[in-house]
Amino acid sequence: MRIFITGATGFVGKRLVPRLLRDGHTVRAWVRSPPRAAKQLGPQVDLVDAAGGPPAMLTAIADADAIINLAGEPVIGKRWTPRRREQLWASRVGVTDMIVDAIVAGPPRPRVLVSTSAVGYYGDTGEREVDESCPPATGFLAELTVGWEAAALRAEQYATRVCVVRVGLVLGRDGGVMAQVLPVFRLGLGGPLGGGDQYFPWIHLDDLVEIYTRALTDASFRGPINAVAPGIVTGRGFATALGRAVHRPAIFRVPGFALRIALGEASVALTQGQRVVPRRAQELGFRFAYPELEAALADLTRSSTG
Repeated sequence: MRIFITGATGFVGKRLVPRLLRDGHTVRAWVRSPPRAAKQLGPQVDLVDAAGGPPAMLTAIADADAIINLAGEPVIGKRWTPRRREQLWASRVGVTDMIVDAIVAGPPRPRVLVSTSAVGYYGDTGEREVDESCPPATGFLAELTVGWEAAALRAEQYATRVCVVRVGLVLGRDGGVMAQVLPVFRLGLGGPLGGGDQYFPWIHLDDLVEIYTRALTDASFRGPINAVAPGIVTGRGFATALGRAVHRPAIFRVPGFALRIALGEASVALTQGQRVVPRRAQELGFRFAYPELEAALADLTRSSTG
């Protein structure tokens, strides 16, 4: 397949692109810095400069069989100032709108759009279990995610199959959650964030890559798909398991008020949780390589040291 991808140089994209190439696909990537992207992705990937805007997008997808949309500025790490909210919206909803506008301007049109979303769609669920049939919550994160999905699903009106991948907290080497917390836990200074009772909807990076690749070719992957492992834990459970994996205590809880002081409203991304189940993926027969947290952490901590 000829695949057009956004977010190719991000944490997930850098793992997904080599997998697509190994599977024999041709890949064209939408990037902000072609020289830097060329060093990261290699000569096999055709690069399109995002500075070209909608005209470049239209040309880039003209012969694409499929599109994978991974674009989006990180939600965690900066305060949600009005400017930051605009950036988060533009990088998700704005880019997705541009993609679908280019699809609408066809034909020819791609057969499938696999677009990223997030479990923030469900808000803070407490003990309530949620799956793909549940309605969205309110609040900035949920509203951002609803807008993101609506932009992608617009392509269904033009005979393009749309799969929306609601991603949990991605565990992998060299980025994401593990890059932030593993060094702290190795020093014996780790612990739960906030109260620790909030659910921690995680997924191993390898399983996430498999969900994206399966969604490309399996027509049953349509609409929202929760990309989270079946073995969900609380924040306290995650901290305990990671401490055990690196043979260190995990007792230094970071209180919610400290996170609010540091991050403002953005702290809800760390102190609220979602008890999400991957109902649709399991119904479709997807087999998780890492369904339980202990095995995932054993793999990641072993790999990161050896």
